[in-house]
Amino acid sequence: MKILIINGHPNTESFNFGLVAAYKKGAESSGAEVQEIVIRDLVFSPNLKFGYQKRTDLEPDLLDAWGKIKWADHLVWIHPVWWGGLPAVLKGFIDRLFLPGFVFQYKENSVWWIKLLKGKTGRIITTLDQPGWYYRWVYGRPSINQLKKSTLEFCGVQPVAVTTIGPIRRSTESFRNKWISRIENLGKLNK
Repeated sequence: MKILIINGHPNTESFNFGLVAAYKKGAESSGAEVQEIVIRDLVFSPNLKFGYQKRTDLEPDLLDAWGKIKWADHLVWIHPVWWGGLPAVLKGFIDRLFLPGFVFQYKENSVWWIKLLKGKTGRIITTLDQPGWYYRWVYGRPSINQLKKSTLEFCGVQPVAVTTIGPIRRSTESFRNKWISRIENLGKLNK
């Protein structure tokens, strides 16, 4: 299996970078081919300044990222939830790269579209400063709905599994180590 891990956290000292390393270790130990995109390291403008009216040329880092997305069978997105949503740099990455003609295609004279990422599967691993059940039942999981339903499934990625980890703030080393182990296991299972 070809797995692409997309790291959406801008801080290299974050727990998310540990989760990326754990997933990668597990996946590689199972024989999977693994590539990574560390969004914080990419050089690109996150602003889709013309919307879909006019195409902005993709920077070399975005072209490289697009090649990795096309290559992969399984997309693993690891990111924190900030203010109920995605970090700005991750949202900008999606805005700039998940374009008509790349990940979906409008059907002529129709409100429907063609899903160009069919055949790929996905997983979202997200960290929270609250319990996952609270984020789901009180807030309705807005970042997960956005990435899972309105982006990945919209483009044909299915199924998309979700792992929420929280609360991270004030978490113990034992709690974090337990999650590192669980995420490594997900990698071993290529899930």
